[in-house]
Order: sequence, then C-alpha cells, then structure tokens
Amino acid sequence: MVDQADGTSTPSGKVLLSVESVNKRFGDFTALKDVDLQVAEGEVVVILGASGSGKSTLCRCINRLESIDSGRVVFDGRELPQEGTELARLRADVGMVFQSFNLFAHKTVLENVTLGPIRVRRTPKAQAVEEARALLNRVGVGQKESAHPAELSGGQQQRVAIARSLAMHPKLMLFDEPTSALDPEMIREVLDVMVGLAKDGMTMVAVTHEMGFARQAADRVVFMDAGQIVETGPPEEFFTRPRTERARDFLSTILQH
Repeated sequence: MVDQADGTSTPSGKVLLSVESVNKRFGDFTALKDVDLQVAEGEVVVILGASGSGKSTLCRCINRLESIDSGRVVFDGRELPQEGTELARLRADVGMVFQSFNLFAHKTVLENVTLGPIRVRRTPKAQAVEEARALLNRVGVGQKESAHPAELSGGQQQRVAIARSLAMHPKLMLFDEPTSALDPEMIREVLDVMVGLAKDGMTMVAVTHEMGFARQAADRVVFMDAGQIVETGPPEEFFTRPRTERARDFLSTILQH
C-alpha cells in the first residue's frame, strides 16, 4: 500500500479476491446472476442495494458459507473449494463479522478472542492473550475482557466480534450488515472501528446500509439489484452522479429517510 498524506492507505493493485461469473439459486429464485467482482489488496469495497438484491448472499458465497451453482471464487491466488481442509485453511485468512455477534455465551470476552488463534493458528496461549488484549483495547473494550457476552451492550459485543476476527490475522475482512441489529447510538462506535481498519489498510468487503460509512471509508461502491452488479465506482461519483436509473431510484429512496 502507498500511504497518502492524510495517513490513509491506497490499494496495492494486487488482486486478493476474484469472484468470477458466480451464480446462485435457491429453488426457483436466482439470488446471484453472473456476478464478477475483483478486490485489490488494501481496497475497501462497500456493497449497497435494496433488501433482496443479493448483497448478503454474495458475501456468504465469498466465504463459502453458501455454496455456488457455477463460477469461481479465487482468494489470494487459490480457488476456494466447496469443502475440506483446504477450505478451512483459506477461511482462516478471511475474517467475517455478521449481523448477529455469534459470540460464545459461556466464554469470557478474552476467551472468545483467543480461541481461534490457539486452536486454529496454534498460537501459544501467552502470545494469543497478549495479542487479544491489544485488539480489545484497539476496539475500545479492553476493560471488558473478563465479562461474558450477556453483560455487554450490542455495540460492545460487535466490537468484540471484530476483535475476534482480527485475532486470526486475516488478509480480508467481510462485514455482513454489522450494524443492522444495533440501536442507533451503538452504530457509530462500530463504524468508527471499521473506519479505523480501513485507514490502516485492511482489505474489506462490507455489506451495509450506512451511507456515511460508504462515503467516508470506501474506495469503491458496488451497487447490486436483482442478484446482479449494475453499477460500480468511487463513492463520490456514485452518490452524486449515479449512472443507472436503478441506482438513482435507490438513492432517492434511501436519502429521503
């Protein structure tokens, strides 16, 4: 990455993720149709679109949480297989943060964050704990390391979930509507963490309805409709001069609320 004068990073140009002619159906419903998307190392891509447009399905197909009917997903030069140990290895390099926080209720915050590095990465426990504490401080919940998830607010739980993903040292972070389950006052604290990650050069694909985040942090906006990518471009261009009628209709609806 090339550091800019404002301290942010620009993509390196190396393609880290390539989605190639991906199709996905659920029965008679076509969720994704011939989707092509490339994401460069260090790039922040925000996927926008109305409910049912295929955004979350695409996000889940990237990590093979949903199988695809045809096409390829290539991550860091390797095609993601449908299953097996190779898929597990590649998945370890892709962090994912969901709408629901998916923390282990019976484990403390610190245990939630150290579990993956110790079991999957075989990181020594002392090192995993040290790195986890640094990450929890980074996302602003370091003082909660001994708490259980039920003792945290939704915003705190989501920040722990982000720390848990970062603890695996991922090459790519996927965010699937990470603020949609949060109260309005908690949304900003999660978005602030995501903006910080973007400025630090983390490669990110984020499905979100948060237009402010898209404007502030995205290198590129991808707009989906009816399972297809219908428009893509820099955020300023997309928000001020959308090229397609479907994007203009979407923005007029969103920005009126």
